[in-house]
Amino acid sequence: MDLSNTLKKFKNGEISLNEAERHVKLNGYENLSNMARVDICRAKRTGIPEAIIADCKTCNDVVSIARAQIKSEGRSIITRVSDEHYRNLDSLAHEMDMDIRWSELARVAVIGAPAEKTGGRIGVISAGTADIPVAEEAKEIAIEMGCTVNTLYDVGVAGIHRLFPELGRLVSEGMDAVVVAAGREGTLPSIIAGLVDVPVIGVPVSTGYGAGGKGEAALLSMLQSCSVLAVVNIDAGFVAGAFAARIANLAARNRKEDHYLK
Repeated sequence: MDLSNTLKKFKNGEISLNEAERHVKLNGYENLSNMARVDICRAKRTGIPEAIIADCKTCNDVVSIARAQIKSEGRSIITRVSDEHYRNLDSLAHEMDMDIRWSELARVAVIGAPAEKTGGRIGVISAGTADIPVAEEAKEIAIEMGCTVNTLYDVGVAGIHRLFPELGRLVSEGMDAVVVAAGREGTLPSIIAGLVDVPVIGVPVSTGYGAGGKGEAALLSMLQSCSVLAVVNIDAGFVAGAFAARIANLAARNRKEDHYLK
């Protein structure tokens, strides 16, 4: 059922408001020639916004998709952005008279108004400094989903004494979920998961070399964890940040509902 038919059926009383809304969410996308089908209702349907991954796309393609998102949703999130992509996106932002936010370290650009704060709170931790770019991608995505994010970087197992006082501070600030990015042997997420009482998402990072390099040892270590944690793919900062933010936003919504019931 296309949008026009959905609206006609609702107007004629053939379907309810809830059913009409469901059809709109399921069928809400925009065709861009034969290049892309922009999912303009993903955030409303799943709670997670659609993002453009700039890798393997030309600057013209990225700009075309971003323009369509902005027209339909008021903003666009672009990941894995190169300097050349950013220059073209900056021009698009000026053309549309919109703000652009750019994290060079995370390689994330966002055009449009910031996300409204949800009350969700997450922590983002990196084992080493080489893991920070992936951690930053997770952080930026969680912020764009309305969360408050506190970070704790360079506290890996080679100097585990650095972790404990800082982790105590992070816990005291309140968290609904934690993202832990670690390369090499990838042990840190298991340790964190054994110390905190909120969900932990491990992100194996493609640092390290030799046998088990490129994040493979870190991935297997996290999958074999004795502690309970979720694990995303190698370097998947976006997925980890979005998953943590989804958990945090649901927790925040429950806090608000509990407050109203009291």
